[in-house]
Amino acid sequence: MSRVLVAGCGDIGARLGVQLSADGHEVWGLRRSAGELPAPMRLLQADLTVAGELVRLPEGIDAVVYTATADSYDDLAYESAYVRGPRTLLQALAAAGQMPRRIIFVSSTSVYAQDDGGWVDEDSPAESESFSGRRLMEGERVVLDGPLPAIVVRFGGIYGPGRNRLLERVRDGKPCRETPPLFTNRIHRDDCAATLRHLLMLDGPERIYLGVDCAPAPQCEVMDWLASRLGVSPPPRTSPADAARGGGRGSNKRCRNDRLLSSGYRFIYPTYREGYSAVLEG
Repeated sequence: MSRVLVAGCGDIGARLGVQLSADGHEVWGLRRSAGELPAPMRLLQADLTVAGELVRLPEGIDAVVYTATADSYDDLAYESAYVRGPRTLLQALAAAGQMPRRIIFVSSTSVYAQDDGGWVDEDSPAESESFSGRRLMEGERVVLDGPLPAIVVRFGGIYGPGRNRLLERVRDGKPCRETPPLFTNRIHRDDCAATLRHLLMLDGPERIYLGVDCAPAPQCEVMDWLASRLGVSPPPRTSPADAARGGGRGSNKRCRNDRLLSSGYRFIYPTYREGYSAVLEG
């Protein structure tokens, strides 16, 4: 049995905690807000960015999974969640004399600046020019350069029950960019939790993994498929001129998941078709 701390415990962290608890581990979910966590997880209410609130960490922590997210889309919120948070937590663990065997930091494929539709993997340059990508990279360095054995997981766009932005775009008749194609990468929330569980228990892991499914796909392809399932008209296309003015903002890339697959992970939902079918049937 291991003691696992899920720091910044939201939806995915809670799902991970349920899985780990079923495996026989003791799991604490650390978050600012009150309220219950799924049994038998234990709630530790604290602010990750305030050192004085982290003096009550459970003893004997074997592993940490950092799943905190920013409260808003601005630089201050990203710095707080992805830089100050992990730094303060690592300092609190060190001050308590704790040396967990592993920490996993949840990052994003937005750390990549590539926007030409090409392929990227864990060894590709991560040189985002956006404030969000830069803060995520800064947080990755805090953890990878820290005192604990660390893994960074760069998730693509997360979808699933309660994460219906693309479905709403299709229902609302929003346009998609067809020329040039805008490649998108995604992962179902259940695969997010299962990936973290897999990497937490993996022997001899790599330091960085891309957490995306097996089918990076053009935006219009996905939206056309969803429209057919929803029984609505296919989305209108933006003109090449509009597409050129809009740019890709670093989102037009195809992410490889070969490293994750080679580690032995098998996807619950290998492509958007299986994943969104489950969402629509649920």
